[in-house]
Order: sequence, then structure tokens, then C-alpha cells
Amino acid sequence: MGAPSNGAERGPWSCFVTPEKTTRMRWFLVFWLFVLSAVSYLDRVNISIAGGSIVDAYHLTDIELGRVFSALVAGYALFQTFGGYLADRFGPRRVLTGGVVWWGLFTALTALVPANVRGALWLFVAVRFFLGAGEAVIYPAANQFVARWIPVAERGIANGWIFAGVGAGAGLTPPLITYLMMHYGWRSSFWVCAAIGLLAGGVWFVAARDTPEEHPRVSASELAVIQSGLTVSMPNNETPPAVEDASKVLVPWKRVVRSREVWALTISYFCYGYVAWIFFSWFYRYLAKVRGLDLKASAFYSMLPFLAMLVCCLLGGTLNDRLTKWRGARTGRCYLAAFAMAVAGIFIAFGSQVEGARVASIVLAGGAGALYLSQSSFWSVTADIAGASAGSVSGFMNMGGQIGGAVTGSLTPWIAARYGWTASFLVAATLCLLGAVSWLVVNPLNTLTPVRCASSGNAELNSHQSAGKPSLTVH
Repeated sequence: MGAPSNGAERGPWSCFVTPEKTTRMRWFLVFWLFVLSAVSYLDRVNISIAGGSIVDAYHLTDIELGRVFSALVAGYALFQTFGGYLADRFGPRRVLTGGVVWWGLFTALTALVPANVRGALWLFVAVRFFLGAGEAVIYPAANQFVARWIPVAERGIANGWIFAGVGAGAGLTPPLITYLMMHYGWRSSFWVCAAIGLLAGGVWFVAARDTPEEHPRVSASELAVIQSGLTVSMPNNETPPAVEDASKVLVPWKRVVRSREVWALTISYFCYGYVAWIFFSWFYRYLAKVRGLDLKASAFYSMLPFLAMLVCCLLGGTLNDRLTKWRGARTGRCYLAAFAMAVAGIFIAFGSQVEGARVASIVLAGGAGALYLSQSSFWSVTADIAGASAGSVSGFMNMGGQIGGAVTGSLTPWIAARYGWTASFLVAATLCLLGAVSWLVVNPLNTLTPVRCASSGNAELNSHQSAGKPSLTVH
């Protein structure tokens, strides 16, 4: 005889019954999304480290190399919304696995562009464009996972871990790629990156499921925690009768494109992406070519922004959840992000003026870290407001960020060539301030998901868009 699961009654042998172990499968999968995030940035940033060798081997200019950088981000940006749709339609497990295989293939193809071939520039552009298209699924699919698996109160730190992979992958890239280049040539670095990605994708496919209900290793107690954390309630904890599950309702695109919150997030993420991609695309070249650091010194100091990103992603996610619990979602999600982006702009503006190369690297790394304090807020808010359409809505927002990154790839060297690198960083600092201001108009309680009450027919409970104020909160 076993004890009932709720523990209300105990039989004579209940002392010999081992209670069910509470699992933490959702956190293992968050950790593996951290790994996939790191791999995706390893495959993006590797070319910025190998860029000097590629420029020499193919007789390219920095402007032409910038086109190659922009091609990846353009493919990434253009397929964001489609990648989000795929994640919403087919689930994060298969979509992410397919994406990893796709971008691993094109990472390997980067190394196969033959030397001394006519049109090598455009071959690189095409390969990197399709690599970016494959990578477009990762964060919309990850956000779809967060919307299905992670309670609202844990989404800040979950997104903090996922995007800490950006700093980990980009920070690992300079020493790894430099080592492989020095010992085995630049082409080998792309083959190693492709192999790492395929291995990580295989583990994800085996370990992940689209929903916690489908996963055989999720305990009943963990499932209860997840499901209770995804519920929607009225203000003052008044729960409406027979509410339709908001996590299963897709948001019409008409509502998405009319949302003030979606457009403010997208504009802010454009600014964010522009600034972030200066570090991903140009920081290594900036230290080597402009600041005069040698190969090994450049590899070391170019790690600093990405290590700062890693630490600040985790810190930002933790602050996000704690401030949200203490002072509400607008403070925890929005005001924190606005403050972080403003501080990033200050650091970047001052860093561009510093004379010493090493001190400048540290100050600019502080700007990168401050920028990434805001990262969790972008993705937590889109998961909060979009429900089952979290993949599509976050993909739309991320498209704005990657358009900013694509602009950076080509515009940054153009500004530097005409006005100097200080001007390039001052443009980035200005965009940080614009991104901060955009956050001030975001209200994370203005949910997009239609939640309907059975007793009132088709009347939407969350009529915030027409009433101009939120009528639903999440807990």
C-alpha cells in the first residue's frame, strides 16, 4: 500500500514509501539552450577573428569584409519572424535541431570557398547569408520554450542564462579561433565550430520535448510548479470563471503590428543590435588595427566585452525577477532595461575617448556588460505579453535587432573611414540612449493574448488595447 500523492492520508507502511523526487528538467534544458546560444555565437563571431587571414588570402578590403559580416546578419534578420512562426507551429525541439544542422553545414562551407576564385566575395556573402538564415530560429524558438516551460516569476533568470551563452560563445571564440589558426590554419577553425554545433544539436534533440507534459523525466511536482506559474489572473487575484488557456491562443498579426509595446521593443532592440554587433564584428579588428595590439593581445582583450556580457546577462536576469517581484513588472522589466542601456551609452562614449588601448578595452567592455543587463528584459516581456505567439512576436522584435546589426556591419567601417573610430562609437552611444527612451513607453501588463470568459461569450477580458490600460496581470 502506498501513501496518497497529496499526503493527506497515510497507511501503516507509509514510512517505507520514498516520496517522489522533484525534478528540475526545465533548468537542464535552459542550460542546454545556454550551450546552443554559445555555439551560435561561436559560429557567428569566428569570422571576425579569422577576418584578417581572409582579407589577406582573398585580397579584400575592410569595406568588403563588412559586406560579409552584414550578409550573415541580414539573413538572420530576414528570417526571424519566419523562424518564430516555425517554432510556434512545430515546437522548439525540432525547429532548433533543424536550425543547428543547417547552420553547422554552412559554417563548414565557409571554409570551402576556394582561394583565387573569381567572385569569392559573393560566395562568402551567400554562405554567410544562409548561415544567418539558419541561426534565425534559435532565440524565437528558445522564447517559445520559455513561454511553455518557464513560470513567469522565473523568466528573467532563465533568459539571463540563455543569453549568457552569447557572452560565453563570443568570449570563447577569440582564444579558440586564434589557437586553431596559429596551429592548423583559419579553415580548420570553421570545421571545428561546425562539429561542435552538430554535437550540441544532437544532445538537444534527445533531451528536449516541446512541452513539459510530454517529457518523461518531468516529475508531477515540477509539472505542477510549471503549470501554476503560467496561469493568468485578473487584478487583485480575482480569477475569472472558465478562462481560456492563454498559453494556447495565437495572437493575430493585426494585433501585433498595432501594439505600442511591440514597436517600442523593436525600436529599442534595433538600437541594441546595432551596438552589440560592433563588438561581435569589429572589436577584434579595432584592437588590432586601430589600437595596435598584436594577435595574442587582441585575442585576450577582445574577450573582455563578452565575459562582461556573460556576467551581466546572469546579473540582469536575477535583478529582473527580483525587482519584478518587489516593485512590479514595469520596474523589473522596463526601468531596469532603460537604466542599463543609458549606462551602456555612457561607458561606450567615454571608452572611445580613452588613450590607452588596454584601458579603453576595459571601459568599452563595461559598456558591453551594461548593455547586456537589459537583454533578459526584451525576451521576458515578449514571452509575457505574447503567450503562444511568443516565438513570432520575439522573432519580429529580434528582426529589428538584427537589422541594426546588419547596418553596423557596413556602416561602422564607413563612418570610421571618413570620421574616425571615435565617431563610430559615439553613434553607438547615441543609439543606446534612444533605446533607453523607447523602454519608457513599454507596459509589460498590456498583454496581446486574447483571454475569453465562457460566461460572457466572445467578450475579451484583456481589452487593454482599446481601453488604453491593462486589465490582466500575470503571476
